[in-house]
Amino acid sequence: MVGSVAVIGAGVAGIQAALDLANHEILVHLIEREPSIGGHMAQLDKTFPTNDCAMCILSPKMADVARHPMIQLHTFSTVENIEGEVGNFTLTIRKMPRFIDESLCNGCGDCIQICPVEVYNRFDAGIGVRKAIYKSQPQAIPDLVVKDAEHCIECGLCYDICGTDAILKEQKERVIEVKVAAVIVAVGYTLFDTCKKSQFGYLRFSDVITSLELERMMNASGPTGGELRRLSTGQTPRSVVFIQCVGSRDITVERPYCSCVCCMAAIKNAIQILEKYPETEVTICYQDIRAYGKGYEEYYKRAEAMGVHFLRGIPGAVDQDDMGVSMQVENTETKEMLSLHPDLVILSVGIDPAPDLSKIAELLGIPLEETGFARAANDAVAPVLTVKPGIYIAGTVSAPKDIPDTVAMGEAAAMKAFRDVLAAEVKNS
Repeated sequence: MVGSVAVIGAGVAGIQAALDLANHEILVHLIEREPSIGGHMAQLDKTFPTNDCAMCILSPKMADVARHPMIQLHTFSTVENIEGEVGNFTLTIRKMPRFIDESLCNGCGDCIQICPVEVYNRFDAGIGVRKAIYKSQPQAIPDLVVKDAEHCIECGLCYDICGTDAILKEQKERVIEVKVAAVIVAVGYTLFDTCKKSQFGYLRFSDVITSLELERMMNASGPTGGELRRLSTGQTPRSVVFIQCVGSRDITVERPYCSCVCCMAAIKNAIQILEKYPETEVTICYQDIRAYGKGYEEYYKRAEAMGVHFLRGIPGAVDQDDMGVSMQVENTETKEMLSLHPDLVILSVGIDPAPDLSKIAELLGIPLEETGFARAANDAVAPVLTVKPGIYIAGTVSAPKDIPDTVAMGEAAAMKAFRDVLAAEVKNS
C-alpha cells in the first residue's frame, strides 16, 4: 500500500510515531533489528525527574503496538535497500531467522528453563547471562523466543519439551518488499565504547562499571533482583562515586558534544541508591551539572538535600591498591586535592550514533553531521525534516535527547508523514 508509512526502529520514538499514525488509520510497517521492540528505554529502571517506572510507561505502548490492526511488526529485521521518492518508496526488508515457528510459539518459556547453555546477555549489559534459546527481555513484544544458532549445542532438550513443536532446526532468512509514502528513521543510539577511556579501568577492575550496568543492577527484573552489589565481593557498597562525561565533551575521543542525559541519570541513580541504602556515601564527580529540563533543577536540589555529594572535578585515572579502587581528583571550586577510595565506581557513559545509521543514511541520501548523527534540514524550525522529502528523523537519530524530547520528535515526525500519505492518496485518486 502506497498509503502507508515505514518506521525504522522500535524504541520509544518509533513506537510513538507508529501508534500516532496507526490511530489515524494509516498502515505502519514498524521495523526493528532486535527480537523485541522497546529499545534502550526497556533497559531502564526509573525515569527522571519523577522516578516513574520506565516499563510502567513503555510496556502499555508496546502492548498497543502488538495488538493494533494497523501496525505490521517486523522484528529481528533490517532494511537492506530503499528506493523511490516521497509518496512512493520501496523498502527491501531482510528478516533474520528466529528458528521458531512464530505461528506456534506461545512464549511459555519452558525451552528457556531447560536449556543448559549460558552466554553473555547484551540486554543486561553483561551483568547477567541468558540461555542459547531466550527472550531478549521479560516483557518481550512479540512474546516469542529466539534460538541463538551460534551458541546452540543442539542437545535436543528444547525440542523435547516444547509442547507446540514450535522450535525449528533449520530456518532461512526472508526478504520482503513494502511500498510506503514516507519513512521515519528512529534507529536510536548506542553507547560510547568505555574501553577507549582506559585510564578509568573499565574491564580491568571489577568494581568499575558503566551507568547502563548500574541500571540493570538496580532494576527489579534485572540479574541481581534490584540489589546494588560490588562485582568483586557481592557485598553492598558503602561508598559509590559517579564519574561524569565519559565519552562526552571530550575532544580526545572525538566526542565534543554533551550527551544530554548523563547528569540527570546519575542524579536519578544517586537518589535511588540513597533511598534504598541510606548509609551509603554517594559522590558525583562532574564538570558542569546540566539540569536544563522541566523540574530538573529541583531534582538536582533534591539530591543535594538527600546528601549526594557533588564534587566539581574529574579524576585523571582510576587505580587499584591495597584499599581497593582509588582515585585522585581536584576539587576545582576549592583547589583541594582529594584521594577517594570508593567501593564502586560508576562511569556515566555518553551517547553515540546507532551503528547502522550511516548505512541507512547512505541508502536514503541524507547527510550526517561530523559527530555521526543525522543532519536535520533546519534544527531550529523543523528538527524532524531532512533534505530529502518524505524522509523524517526522530529521537536520538539527530542528537542525544531525553525521553520527553524523544517522544515529542516521534509525534512530530508522524504528523509530517501523515501529510505525505494524504498527498499520495489525493495524487493516486
